[in-house]
Amino acid sequence: MSDIVKQIQLLPDFFSLAGATKESISEAEKVLRLKFSDEYKEIVSSFGSVSVNGRELTGICQSKRLNVICVTLEERELNPSVPLNLYVIEQANIDGIVIWQSSSGEVYQSMPGAPMMKLCDSISEYLNSN
Repeated sequence: MSDIVKQIQLLPDFFSLAGATKESISEAEKVLRLKFSDEYKEIVSSFGSVSVNGRELTGICQSKRLNVICVTLEERELNPSVPLNLYVIEQANIDGIVIWQSSSGEVYQSMPGAPMMKLCDSISEYLNSN
């Protein structure tokens, strides 16, 4: 079990769905025309989608609200200035705030009327921030 998987399971209010297959992860990358970070792939293959510590992370699942493909395509339309090599890891559902990740792992925030801002270097760091 990887460090990020252990870390997530130890956070408060942990809940997950069934893990995604390598094939479904590859298919999602093809549809979005990008590569997920290794960290995100570990999370998705272990949990599918996960809710933890007051945050709901996107993943590979049946729920359109949590499916990384559906959410990323929707947010790309709403946020055309966001680079196409980013995918949504969380919709905050507050003031249009969206949390994105790059294939190299950095986590960013976008919100209407503000420049995109780098929050941290990984999902692990993001989940441990306030």
